[in-house]
Amino acid sequence: MTSREADGRQLRSRFDGREDLTPPAVLAELAGQADVQFNGMRPWDIQVHDARVYSRLLLHGSLGFGESYMDGQWDCHAMDELFDRLLGEDIDAKLGRRTRLRLLGEIMRHRLFNLQSERRAYQVGERHYDIGNDVFEAMLDPTMSYSCGYWNDAVDLAQSQQAKLELICRKLELEPGQSLLEIGCGWGGLARFAAERYGAVVTGLTVSREQQRLAVARCAGLPVRIELMDYRKVAGRFDKVVSVGMFEHVGPKNYAAYFETANRVLKDDGLFLLHTIGNHRTTPIVDAWIDRYIFPNGKLPSAAEVAAAVDDRFLVEDWHNFGTDYDRTLMAWWENFDAAWPRLESHYGTRFYRMWKYYLMSSAGFFRSRQGQLWQIVLSKRGRRKGYRSVR
Repeated sequence: MTSREADGRQLRSRFDGREDLTPPAVLAELAGQADVQFNGMRPWDIQVHDARVYSRLLLHGSLGFGESYMDGQWDCHAMDELFDRLLGEDIDAKLGRRTRLRLLGEIMRHRLFNLQSERRAYQVGERHYDIGNDVFEAMLDPTMSYSCGYWNDAVDLAQSQQAKLELICRKLELEPGQSLLEIGCGWGGLARFAAERYGAVVTGLTVSREQQRLAVARCAGLPVRIELMDYRKVAGRFDKVVSVGMFEHVGPKNYAAYFETANRVLKDDGLFLLHTIGNHRTTPIVDAWIDRYIFPNGKLPSAAEVAAAVDDRFLVEDWHNFGTDYDRTLMAWWENFDAAWPRLESHYGTRFYRMWKYYLMSSAGFFRSRQGQLWQIVLSKRGRRKGYRSVR
Protein backbone atom coordinates (compact mmCIF):
# COMPACT_ATOMS: atom_id res chain seq x y z
CA MET A 1 0.00 0.00 0.00
CA THR A 2 1.37 3.41 -0.94
CA SER A 3 1.60 6.25 1.57
CA ARG A 4 -1.09 8.10 -0.40
CA GLU A 5 -3.47 5.11 -0.17
CA ALA A 6 -2.75 4.76 3.54
CA ASP A 7 -3.44 8.45 4.14
CA GLY A 8 -6.67 8.16 2.18
CA ARG A 9 -7.83 5.10 4.13
CA GLN A 10 -7.02 6.81 7.42
CA LEU A 11 -8.89 9.95 6.38
CA ARG A 12 -11.95 8.00 5.24
CA SER A 13 -12.04 6.06 8.49
CA ARG A 14 -12.49 9.32 10.38
CA PHE A 15 -15.84 9.91 8.67
CA ASP A 16 -17.23 6.50 7.67
CA GLY A 17 -20.25 5.67 9.78
CA ARG A 18 -19.89 8.85 11.81
CA GLU A 19 -23.14 10.31 13.15
CA ASP A 20 -21.70 13.74 13.85
CA LEU A 21 -22.04 15.85 10.69
CA THR A 22 -19.82 18.66 11.95
CA PRO A 23 -17.27 19.50 9.23
CA PRO A 24 -13.52 19.48 9.86
CA ALA A 25 -12.16 22.92 10.66
CA VAL A 26 -10.28 23.31 7.37
CA LEU A 27 -13.47 22.85 5.31
CA ALA A 28 -15.55 25.04 7.59
CA GLU A 29 -12.92 27.77 7.26
CA LEU A 30 -12.80 27.55 3.45
CA ALA A 31 -16.59 27.59 3.17
CA GLY A 32 -16.78 30.48 5.62
CA GLN A 33 -14.61 32.61 3.34
CA ALA A 34 -17.52 32.45 0.86
CA ASP A 35 -20.14 32.93 3.60
CA VAL A 36 -21.27 29.32 3.21
CA GLN A 37 -21.98 26.98 6.11
CA PHE A 38 -22.32 23.23 6.37
CA ASN A 39 -25.80 22.45 7.73
CA GLY A 40 -26.70 26.13 7.96
CA MET A 41 -30.18 27.63 7.61
CA ARG A 42 -29.77 29.78 4.48
CA PRO A 43 -30.77 28.64 0.96
CA TRP A 44 -27.15 28.51 -0.24
CA ASP A 45 -25.84 26.50 2.72
CA ILE A 46 -24.79 22.86 2.24
CA GLN A 47 -27.02 20.27 3.92
CA VAL A 48 -24.88 17.22 4.68
CA HIS A 49 -26.61 13.82 4.89
CA ASP A 50 -23.47 11.68 5.09
CA ALA A 51 -20.22 12.65 6.82
CA ARG A 52 -18.22 10.89 4.09
CA VAL A 53 -18.71 14.06 2.06
CA TYR A 54 -15.86 15.60 4.02
CA SER A 55 -13.32 12.89 3.24
CA ARG A 56 -14.30 12.98 -0.44
CA LEU A 57 -13.79 16.74 -0.52
CA LEU A 58 -10.43 16.58 1.22
CA LEU A 59 -9.18 13.69 -0.90
CA HIS A 60 -10.57 14.57 -4.31
CA GLY A 61 -11.54 18.26 -4.32
CA SER A 62 -14.16 19.26 -6.89
CA LEU A 63 -14.43 15.69 -8.19
CA GLY A 64 -15.37 14.43 -4.73
CA PHE A 65 -17.79 17.32 -4.20
CA GLY A 66 -19.66 16.57 -7.43
CA GLU A 67 -19.68 12.80 -7.02
CA SER A 68 -20.91 13.01 -3.43
CA TYR A 69 -23.80 15.19 -4.63
CA MET A 70 -24.63 12.65 -7.35
CA ASP A 71 -24.64 9.98 -4.63
CA GLY A 72 -27.13 11.97 -2.53
CA GLN A 73 -24.71 12.71 0.32
CA TRP A 74 -25.53 16.41 0.42
CA ASP A 75 -28.09 18.89 -0.91
CA CYS A 76 -28.53 22.63 -1.28
CA HIS A 77 -31.72 24.59 -1.93
CA ALA A 78 -30.00 27.28 -4.03
CA MET A 79 -27.07 25.55 -5.72
CA ASP A 80 -26.56 28.33 -8.25
CA GLU A 81 -26.01 30.79 -5.42
CA LEU A 82 -23.79 28.32 -3.58
CA PHE A 83 -21.46 28.05 -6.56
CA ASP A 84 -21.53 31.79 -7.16
CA ARG A 85 -20.25 32.29 -3.61
CA LEU A 86 -17.67 29.50 -3.72
CA LEU A 87 -16.26 30.44 -7.12
CA GLY A 88 -16.43 34.15 -6.37
CA GLU A 89 -13.87 33.53 -3.61
CA ASP A 90 -11.89 31.02 -5.70
CA ILE A 91 -12.57 28.28 -3.16
CA ASP A 92 -12.12 25.72 -5.93
CA ALA A 93 -8.50 26.78 -6.38
CA LYS A 94 -7.85 26.97 -2.66
CA LEU A 95 -9.26 23.49 -2.13
CA GLY A 96 -7.27 22.23 -5.11
CA ARG A 97 -4.04 23.39 -3.52
CA ARG A 98 -4.87 21.19 -0.54
CA THR A 99 -5.12 18.13 -2.78
CA ARG A 100 -1.66 18.66 -4.26
CA LEU A 101 -1.04 15.12 -5.54
CA ARG A 102 -4.24 15.08 -7.59
CA LEU A 103 -3.53 18.61 -8.81
CA LEU A 104 0.00 17.67 -9.88
CA GLY A 105 -1.36 14.63 -11.70
CA GLU A 106 -3.83 16.77 -13.63
CA ILE A 107 -1.15 19.28 -14.60
CA MET A 108 1.16 16.53 -15.87
CA ARG A 109 -1.67 14.83 -17.77
CA HIS A 110 -2.44 18.01 -19.69
CA ARG A 111 1.21 18.84 -20.30
CA LEU A 112 2.36 15.38 -21.43
CA PHE A 113 -0.62 14.24 -23.50
CA ASN A 114 -2.65 15.75 -26.33
CA LEU A 115 -6.09 15.07 -24.88
CA GLN A 116 -7.82 16.54 -27.93
CA SER A 117 -5.89 14.70 -30.66
CA GLU A 118 -7.62 13.50 -33.84
CA ARG A 119 -7.86 10.01 -32.34
CA ARG A 120 -9.68 11.35 -29.26
CA ALA A 121 -11.73 14.05 -31.03
CA TYR A 122 -14.94 11.99 -31.14
CA GLN A 123 -14.97 11.07 -27.42
CA VAL A 124 -16.87 14.18 -26.33
CA GLY A 125 -19.51 13.48 -28.96
CA GLU A 126 -19.94 9.90 -27.80
CA ARG A 127 -19.97 10.67 -24.07
CA HIS A 128 -21.91 13.94 -23.98
CA TYR A 129 -23.71 14.95 -27.15
CA ASP A 130 -24.86 11.40 -27.92
CA ILE A 131 -26.49 10.78 -24.52
CA GLY A 132 -29.91 11.30 -26.08
CA ASN A 133 -31.45 13.97 -28.26
CA ASP A 134 -34.56 13.87 -26.06
CA VAL A 135 -32.65 15.55 -23.19
CA PHE A 136 -31.45 18.37 -25.39
CA GLU A 137 -34.76 18.81 -27.20
CA ALA A 138 -36.46 19.18 -23.81
CA MET A 139 -33.88 21.56 -22.39
CA LEU A 140 -33.02 23.84 -25.30
CA ASP A 141 -34.99 26.39 -27.31
CA PRO A 142 -36.67 25.52 -30.66
CA THR A 143 -33.42 26.21 -32.58
CA MET A 144 -31.63 23.74 -30.26
CA SER A 145 -28.82 26.21 -29.65
CA TYR A 146 -26.51 24.72 -27.02
CA SER A 147 -24.58 27.91 -26.33
CA CYS A 148 -25.10 31.26 -24.65
CA GLY A 149 -28.13 33.30 -25.68
CA TYR A 150 -27.95 37.05 -26.29
CA TRP A 151 -30.32 38.65 -23.77
CA ASN A 152 -29.81 42.30 -24.70
CA ASP A 153 -33.47 42.81 -25.66
CA ALA A 154 -34.80 39.28 -25.14
CA VAL A 155 -37.45 38.32 -22.60
CA ASP A 156 -37.17 34.52 -22.85
CA LEU A 157 -34.78 31.79 -23.97
CA ALA A 158 -36.20 31.45 -27.47
CA GLN A 159 -35.83 35.18 -28.14
CA SER A 160 -32.28 35.21 -26.72
CA GLN A 161 -31.18 32.41 -29.05
CA GLN A 162 -32.82 33.96 -32.10
CA ALA A 163 -31.05 37.21 -31.21
CA LYS A 164 -27.72 35.36 -30.88
CA LEU A 165 -28.08 33.73 -34.31
CA GLU A 166 -29.04 37.07 -35.86
CA LEU A 167 -26.07 38.75 -34.16
CA ILE A 168 -23.67 36.14 -35.55
CA CYS A 169 -24.93 36.48 -39.11
CA ARG A 170 -24.76 40.28 -38.93
CA LYS A 171 -21.24 40.20 -37.50
CA LEU A 172 -20.20 37.89 -40.36
CA GLU A 173 -21.77 40.28 -42.89
CA LEU A 174 -23.39 37.19 -44.39
CA GLU A 175 -24.92 37.65 -47.84
CA PRO A 176 -27.08 35.44 -50.14
CA GLY A 177 -25.08 32.79 -51.97
CA GLN A 178 -22.03 33.02 -49.74
CA SER A 179 -20.44 29.82 -48.50
CA LEU A 180 -20.31 29.38 -44.72
CA LEU A 181 -18.28 26.75 -42.88
CA GLU A 182 -19.52 26.00 -39.36
CA ILE A 183 -16.94 24.20 -37.21
CA GLY A 184 -19.05 22.43 -34.60
CA CYS A 185 -22.59 22.73 -35.97
CA GLY A 186 -24.53 21.10 -33.13
CA TRP A 187 -28.06 20.15 -34.15
CA GLY A 188 -28.06 22.52 -37.12
CA GLY A 189 -29.70 25.58 -35.57
CA LEU A 190 -27.29 28.17 -36.95
CA ALA A 191 -26.90 26.35 -40.28
CA ARG A 192 -30.66 26.36 -40.78
CA PHE A 193 -30.98 30.00 -39.70
CA ALA A 194 -28.16 31.16 -42.01
CA ALA A 195 -29.59 29.26 -44.97
CA GLU A 196 -33.22 30.33 -44.43
CA ARG A 197 -32.73 33.94 -43.36
CA TYR A 198 -29.55 34.90 -45.21
CA GLY A 199 -29.45 32.55 -48.20
CA ALA A 200 -26.07 31.09 -47.23
CA VAL A 201 -24.73 27.76 -48.49
CA VAL A 202 -23.61 26.00 -45.32
CA THR A 203 -21.23 23.17 -44.53
CA GLY A 204 -21.48 22.05 -40.90
CA LEU A 205 -19.02 19.80 -39.05
CA THR A 206 -19.77 17.74 -35.94
CA VAL A 207 -18.13 14.85 -34.05
CA SER A 208 -21.50 13.60 -32.76
CA ARG A 209 -23.49 11.02 -34.74
CA GLU A 210 -26.69 11.98 -32.92
CA GLN A 211 -26.17 15.65 -33.74
CA GLN A 212 -25.49 14.83 -37.36
CA ARG A 213 -28.61 12.69 -37.64
CA LEU A 214 -30.92 15.34 -36.23
CA ALA A 215 -29.20 18.27 -37.97
CA VAL A 216 -29.62 16.59 -41.37
CA ALA A 217 -33.33 16.13 -40.70
CA ARG A 218 -33.78 19.70 -39.44
CA CYS A 219 -32.00 21.19 -42.46
CA ALA A 220 -33.69 19.03 -45.11
CA GLY A 221 -34.44 20.91 -48.31
CA LEU A 222 -31.94 23.67 -47.55
CA PRO A 223 -28.47 24.27 -49.06
CA VAL A 224 -26.87 22.71 -45.98
CA ARG A 225 -24.45 19.79 -45.77
CA ILE A 226 -23.70 18.23 -42.35
CA GLU A 227 -20.51 16.20 -42.08
CA LEU A 228 -19.32 13.88 -39.30
CA MET A 229 -15.77 15.18 -39.39
CA ASP A 230 -12.94 16.50 -37.27
CA TYR A 231 -12.13 20.11 -38.12
CA ARG A 232 -8.57 19.21 -39.14
CA LYS A 233 -9.88 17.20 -42.10
CA VAL A 234 -11.96 19.92 -43.76
CA ALA A 235 -11.06 21.03 -47.29
CA GLY A 236 -12.17 23.79 -49.63
CA ARG A 237 -12.48 27.58 -49.43
CA PHE A 238 -15.29 29.52 -47.78
CA ASP A 239 -16.49 33.12 -47.77
CA LYS A 240 -17.13 32.97 -44.02
CA VAL A 241 -16.22 30.65 -41.14
CA VAL A 242 -17.98 30.39 -37.79
CA SER A 243 -17.43 28.26 -34.70
CA VAL A 244 -19.92 28.39 -31.82
CA GLY A 245 -19.26 26.54 -28.56
CA MET A 246 -16.70 24.17 -30.06
CA PHE A 247 -13.35 25.81 -29.28
CA GLU A 248 -13.67 24.66 -25.67
CA HIS A 249 -12.98 21.12 -26.96
CA VAL A 250 -9.86 22.01 -28.98
CA GLY A 251 -7.20 22.19 -26.25
CA PRO A 252 -4.04 24.36 -26.07
CA LYS A 253 -1.88 21.79 -27.87
CA ASN A 254 -4.14 22.17 -30.91
CA TYR A 255 -4.81 25.91 -30.94
CA ALA A 256 -2.21 26.43 -33.68
CA ALA A 257 -3.70 23.68 -35.86
CA TYR A 258 -7.22 25.02 -35.28
CA PHE A 259 -6.46 28.58 -36.34
CA GLU A 260 -4.23 27.42 -39.20
CA THR A 261 -7.14 25.31 -40.47
CA ALA A 262 -9.51 28.29 -40.28
CA ASN A 263 -6.92 30.47 -42.01
CA ARG A 264 -6.40 27.87 -44.76
CA VAL A 265 -10.09 27.54 -45.66
CA LEU A 266 -11.11 31.20 -45.27
CA LYS A 267 -10.98 33.38 -48.37
CA ASP A 268 -8.64 36.36 -48.17
CA ASP A 269 -11.44 38.91 -47.80
CA GLY A 270 -13.59 36.72 -45.53
CA LEU A 271 -14.49 36.83 -41.84
CA PHE A 272 -14.16 34.24 -39.10
CA LEU A 273 -16.33 34.48 -35.97
CA LEU A 274 -15.25 32.51 -32.91
CA HIS A 275 -17.87 32.14 -30.15
CA THR A 276 -16.33 30.51 -27.08
CA ILE A 277 -16.47 30.28 -23.32
CA GLY A 278 -13.36 31.76 -21.73
CA ASN A 279 -11.65 31.48 -18.37
CA HIS A 280 -10.80 34.57 -16.33
CA ARG A 281 -7.19 33.41 -16.06
CA THR A 282 -4.75 30.99 -17.63
CA THR A 283 -4.67 27.69 -15.77
CA PRO A 284 -2.94 24.37 -16.51
CA ILE A 285 -5.87 22.23 -15.31
CA VAL A 286 -9.60 21.77 -15.76
CA ASP A 287 -12.38 21.04 -13.29
CA ALA A 288 -12.01 17.31 -12.62
CA TRP A 289 -15.75 16.68 -12.24
CA ILE A 290 -16.66 18.45 -15.49
CA ASP A 291 -13.87 16.57 -17.26
CA ARG A 292 -15.09 13.17 -16.06
CA TYR A 293 -18.85 13.54 -16.33
CA ILE A 294 -19.70 16.32 -18.80
CA PHE A 295 -17.03 17.42 -21.27
CA PRO A 296 -14.15 14.92 -21.41
CA ASN A 297 -10.86 16.37 -22.62
CA GLY A 298 -12.23 19.94 -22.68
CA LYS A 299 -10.19 23.00 -21.72
CA LEU A 300 -11.38 26.59 -21.42
CA PRO A 301 -9.03 29.16 -22.98
CA SER A 302 -7.92 32.38 -21.37
CA ALA A 303 -7.81 35.66 -23.28
CA ALA A 304 -4.02 35.46 -23.31
CA GLU A 305 -4.09 31.98 -24.87
CA VAL A 306 -6.50 33.04 -27.61
CA ALA A 307 -4.50 36.18 -28.36
CA ALA A 308 -1.25 34.21 -28.58
CA ALA A 309 -2.82 31.61 -30.88
CA VAL A 310 -4.21 34.14 -33.39
CA ASP A 311 -1.00 36.20 -33.38
CA ASP A 312 0.36 36.44 -36.95
CA ARG A 313 -2.54 34.31 -38.21
CA PHE A 314 -5.50 36.71 -37.98
CA LEU A 315 -6.34 40.30 -37.24
CA VAL A 316 -8.71 40.83 -34.30
CA GLU A 317 -11.51 42.99 -35.66
CA ASP A 318 -13.82 42.76 -32.64
CA TRP A 319 -13.86 41.13 -29.19
CA HIS A 320 -17.29 41.10 -27.53
CA ASN A 321 -17.83 39.72 -24.00
CA PHE A 322 -21.36 38.97 -22.79
CA GLY A 323 -20.55 36.24 -20.27
CA THR A 324 -23.17 37.39 -17.78
CA ASP A 325 -25.82 36.30 -20.32
CA TYR A 326 -24.73 32.69 -19.84
CA ASP A 327 -25.99 32.68 -16.25
CA ARG A 328 -29.49 33.52 -17.45
CA THR A 329 -29.24 30.99 -20.29
CA LEU A 330 -28.24 28.18 -17.95
CA MET A 331 -31.01 28.92 -15.49
CA ALA A 332 -33.53 28.82 -18.36
CA TRP A 333 -32.11 25.45 -19.46
CA TRP A 334 -32.48 24.17 -15.90
CA GLU A 335 -36.13 25.25 -15.73
CA ASN A 336 -36.84 23.43 -19.01
CA PHE A 337 -34.98 20.29 -17.97
CA ASP A 338 -36.61 20.17 -14.54
CA ALA A 339 -40.08 20.63 -16.03
CA ALA A 340 -39.43 17.83 -18.55
CA TRP A 341 -37.96 15.41 -16.00
CA PRO A 342 -41.19 13.44 -15.35
CA ARG A 343 -41.13 12.16 -18.93
CA LEU A 344 -37.35 11.61 -18.94
CA GLU A 345 -36.97 9.99 -15.53
CA SER A 346 -37.71 6.39 -16.46
CA HIS A 347 -34.99 6.43 -19.11
CA TYR A 348 -32.23 8.26 -17.23
CA GLY A 349 -32.72 7.76 -13.47
CA THR A 350 -32.09 9.80 -10.32
CA ARG A 351 -28.29 9.87 -10.49
CA PHE A 352 -28.41 11.40 -13.97
CA TYR A 353 -30.86 14.02 -12.72
CA ARG A 354 -28.52 15.00 -9.90
CA MET A 355 -25.54 15.00 -12.27
CA TRP A 356 -27.32 17.27 -14.74
CA LYS A 357 -28.51 19.60 -12.00
CA TYR A 358 -25.00 19.88 -10.59
CA TYR A 359 -23.68 20.60 -14.10
CA LEU A 360 -26.18 23.38 -14.86
CA MET A 361 -26.12 24.96 -11.38
CA SER A 362 -22.32 24.94 -11.06
CA SER A 363 -22.03 26.38 -14.57
CA ALA A 364 -24.48 29.19 -13.74
CA GLY A 365 -22.40 29.99 -10.65
CA PHE A 366 -19.25 29.93 -12.77
CA PHE A 367 -20.55 32.75 -14.98
CA ARG A 368 -22.30 34.65 -12.21
CA SER A 369 -19.05 34.77 -10.23
CA ARG A 370 -17.30 36.19 -13.35
CA GLN A 371 -14.80 33.35 -13.47
CA GLY A 372 -16.52 32.44 -16.73
CA GLN A 373 -16.57 34.66 -19.80
CA LEU A 374 -18.35 34.37 -23.15
CA TRP A 375 -16.52 35.85 -26.11
CA GLN A 376 -17.50 36.48 -29.69
CA ILE A 377 -14.32 37.34 -31.56
CA VAL A 378 -14.38 38.48 -35.19
CA LEU A 379 -11.16 37.71 -37.07
CA SER A 380 -9.95 38.52 -40.55
CA LYS A 381 -6.91 38.17 -42.77
CA ARG A 382 -4.77 41.09 -43.82
CA GLY A 383 -6.20 40.56 -47.30
CA ARG A 384 -9.43 42.16 -46.10
CA ARG A 385 -8.53 45.74 -46.97
CA LYS A 386 -11.90 47.37 -46.32
CA GLY A 387 -11.75 46.91 -42.55
CA TYR A 388 -14.66 46.08 -40.26
CA ARG A 389 -17.30 47.87 -38.21
CA SER A 390 -18.39 46.24 -34.95
CA VAL A 391 -21.99 45.05 -34.53
CA ARG A 392 -23.94 44.86 -31.28
